[in-house]
Amino acid sequence: MTEYVVLFERGERSWGASVPDLPGCYAVAKTRDEVERRIREAIEMHIELLAQDGEAIPAPVTEAARIAV
Repeated sequence: MTEYVVLFERGERSWGASVPDLPGCYAVAKTRDEVERRIREAIEMHIELLAQDGEAIPAPVTEAARIAV
C-alpha cells in the first residue's frame, strides 16, 4: 500500500484537499470527513488513469510536519 501526503484546507464554507505528489489531484466538499472520502477516491482514480495511459505513477516524496511557533 502506498501512502501519499494530503493537504487539507478549510475554507469559509467548504474543505479542500490536494496531493502534492499527484499534480491535478484534488477534491472539495462541505465537511472534512466528506473531503477525505473524496480525495481517497480521487487518488485511486488518478493512479488508475495514469496506469491506463501507460504513464509512470509518481512515487510519494513529499513529507509534512507541523511546526509550532
